[in-house]
Amino acid sequence: MQRRNDVIHLRNGGTSVVLDTRRGPLPSIVFWGADLGDLSQSEADSLGVAARPQRVSGGLDEPAPLTLIPQESSGWLGTPGLSGHRAGRFFSTRLATQAIDLDEESATLVIEATDPDAGLAATVTLEVTAAGLLRQRIALENRSGEPYSLVSLAPTFPLPHDVAELLDTTGRHLRERSPQRHTFTIGTHLRESRRGRPGSDASLLLAAGRPGFGFERGLVYAVHTAWSGNHRLLAERTPTADSFLSAGELLVNGEMVLAQGETYTTPWAIGSWGDGLNELSRRFHDELRSRPHHPTRPRPVTLNTWEAVYFDQDLDKLRALAERAARVGVERFVLDDGWFLGRRDDTAGLGDWFIDPAVWPSGLTPLIDAVRGLGMEFGLWVEPEMINLDSDLARQHPDWILRGRVDLPVSARQQHVLDLAHPDAWQYIFERLDALLLDNDIAYLKWDHNRDLLEAGAADTGKPRAHENTLALYRLLSTLKSRHPDLEIESCASGGARVDLGILEHTDRIWTSDTLDPIERLQIQRYTGLLVPAEIMGAHLTSPKVHSTGRAVSLDLSAGVALFGHLGIEWDLTDLDEGGLDAVRRWVDIHKRHRRTIHSGVLVNGDTADATTDVRGVVAADGASALFTFTQVSTSVTYPPGRFTLPGLAPARRYDVRIAAGSVSAGPGQSPLPWAEQPIRLTGRQLGTVGLQAPVLYPAQLILLELSASEPNEPH
Repeated sequence: MQRRNDVIHLRNGGTSVVLDTRRGPLPSIVFWGADLGDLSQSEADSLGVAARPQRVSGGLDEPAPLTLIPQESSGWLGTPGLSGHRAGRFFSTRLATQAIDLDEESATLVIEATDPDAGLAATVTLEVTAAGLLRQRIALENRSGEPYSLVSLAPTFPLPHDVAELLDTTGRHLRERSPQRHTFTIGTHLRESRRGRPGSDASLLLAAGRPGFGFERGLVYAVHTAWSGNHRLLAERTPTADSFLSAGELLVNGEMVLAQGETYTTPWAIGSWGDGLNELSRRFHDELRSRPHHPTRPRPVTLNTWEAVYFDQDLDKLRALAERAARVGVERFVLDDGWFLGRRDDTAGLGDWFIDPAVWPSGLTPLIDAVRGLGMEFGLWVEPEMINLDSDLARQHPDWILRGRVDLPVSARQQHVLDLAHPDAWQYIFERLDALLLDNDIAYLKWDHNRDLLEAGAADTGKPRAHENTLALYRLLSTLKSRHPDLEIESCASGGARVDLGILEHTDRIWTSDTLDPIERLQIQRYTGLLVPAEIMGAHLTSPKVHSTGRAVSLDLSAGVALFGHLGIEWDLTDLDEGGLDAVRRWVDIHKRHRRTIHSGVLVNGDTADATTDVRGVVAADGASALFTFTQVSTSVTYPPGRFTLPGLAPARRYDVRIAAGSVSAGPGQSPLPWAEQPIRLTGRQLGTVGLQAPVLYPAQLILLELSASEPNEPH
């Protein structure tokens, strides 16, 4: 990291960020991307000069800079970085730098700025992490005796001039992370969530890149908001050739009114870049894996009981299921919905977190003892943020239900949302969960959140409460973790409706989607994996007839798709004969044999020319081994299909390639696949450039490839 003549160069993790502090009241990022190497004083100064635009006819006498907080007072006419007012006055701010603190060792820059007229002060923090991510956060303080109504505040991430294509994702319950691409034209592309959680339709990332960028190649940038409540992502291109991304919390009307001395701090806005989405996502994965609290022990193979028994919880049935689970190699047994007071279906009971004696007359102890006796951990489903009107809690404390008026909001899934920002409600939920964990040997909570928030206000004041409820949730999770240090928690929200780096500061895994259909999961996991590494992305194999879609699927397809995640099973194993159990156990054994590589290696996706095929894999961090799946999603126009390549391998290393699972046996009129019949050894460069002839498979079939390097490691 260097500072030369008021030009600051931050370097870390293969990323450079260059800031010019001389143009405008606040610094401007003039470059963000590939490491520029050591810069001399004259080079650093020249980079700042080279980025300055000319004055043009019809424009401002001084061209407006895209600063860290773009402001109208500097001539900025695009989306402002800060918007607010004091009862309609002081709508325009002029925050100006007062001090800059550069920590070269941590590649961190802190800028202090004030606007004396508006009575505001801001602290802008930038970090370039060891993984090469750019993190930004802004803290805004009100120094006036008059309240300040904050409308929006978000960091900006400038983009190169030649990025011309946008990628984000949308979706719904059972089909999260559906990609959509757009031409990046002049104007604003805005994605907002007003659901009180990210939502099934949320875009984990908003990406902008050179036209045609894919997973393997093409310069691309992306931002993420590390926040579990309302948020907004935007990409904007202005007529003055400025292009940028922005990420922040979405504040609803009146939600953030700062009294004198109060400060609002934005969530971390996190940016990544890469030559292809594989490299971009690797930075996020490396960053998560570097956290001191990131899960490091082998991720337990999990069985969840939901699709096996639903609400019909019977001790003998569950013991039999646990015995079968242990036989196939399951290491964690999770009891899902239906165990607590009055919970016979989804219309009642939420809020009454007591073990129901009508179902469990001896408590959960007999089941927990059986599970633990079989060598497995015990986990339990909870949904603490929700409440059914048919519950003792709702009857006793209707004032603990979020609402925007006297009447309750529209219900969803027969439930409403508890106001965790209410101190008494928070304390009640904490005490109930703490008691469950103290009284029972529970190693894991599957923490669900099954509806969007509507009219999320306090019952007593009517003031907005979405922001405060997100903070209260974080505090609840953190307090439980501190009280029970070995407890692991999964973030589930009707599947993948709360996946973000804010919730992952407090949880150990996310539930990717409620659909276990492997065909649907291919896309869902591909785009969830842009942010989330395999070891904390829940992926379960399922029954031959998928519950969510009715599709008939093979075990090889179901297990092969689930392989590159935190593996689990969602299936009534008591229906299987010995042959069926052996088949499931073989896939569990494959996962365990390669678990260390899957959960520490580099996740890669291939850009296949044929949209009917899918190629993905994981390459060991040292390049010594790799696993790939080739999936024939549907029938191909070409017959046989063409070649496919394997990205991400060490170019100079030679790999032995073999089919480890799945079948390419010749059908009627079909000859054997030559490379499957005899050993082949190719370099990573050859496999990534020339590739392999694709096998002829029926639709919805998959093969697993195992690659082993045949010589010591060589430089990439």
